[in-house]
Amino acid sequence: MKVENTRINREIRASELRVVGPDGANLGVISLAEAIKAAGDANLDLIEISPNAKPPVAKVMDYGKFQYELKKKMSEAKAKAHVTETKVVQIKIGTGSHDLNLKRKRVDEWLGVGHRVKVDLFLWGRYKYMEFSFLKERLEKFLDLIETEYKIAEEIKKSPKGISTTIERAKAIKPKEEKKDENK
Repeated sequence: MKVENTRINREIRASELRVVGPDGANLGVISLAEAIKAAGDANLDLIEISPNAKPPVAKVMDYGKFQYELKKKMSEAKAKAHVTETKVVQIKIGTGSHDLNLKRKRVDEWLGVGHRVKVDLFLWGRYKYMEFSFLKERLEKFLDLIETEYKIAEEIKKSPKGISTTIERAKAIKPKEEKKDENK
């Protein structure tokens, strides 16, 4: 909900509103004129909170305080949001064990941060026509090297470059649930 789209006082279009008072008490379904009069008597504004409800819901409160609370909620939501990227690591059939370990470490770091990782087994030339079960086994060997707990987000499938899968970090058990079990 954006501050610019919020209607206040005479901008409200509905003829009847469900009004919440400044103390949080329900004033009931009343006409727009009565609601504006009630807001004026309290020396506050009538703010349309839920315009799509039947009837629309409005609250009697200070508009500046409403804007402040709304911006505060939006900034908290933005702070809690974590942007995850899909990182890509590419291996080949002939990739040596040392290089595989380096790529494994990178995948572990990315999973630790919370990113998704797309693992591509790159195929070229004759390798494209090898048996799928052999190629799948080769990709699974690399996945077995990864130390961080993960779950497969997208199953192993053919892709334009060869075969690929996408993995992401497995969710850990919440400590709150463990505490509840101990108390029982």
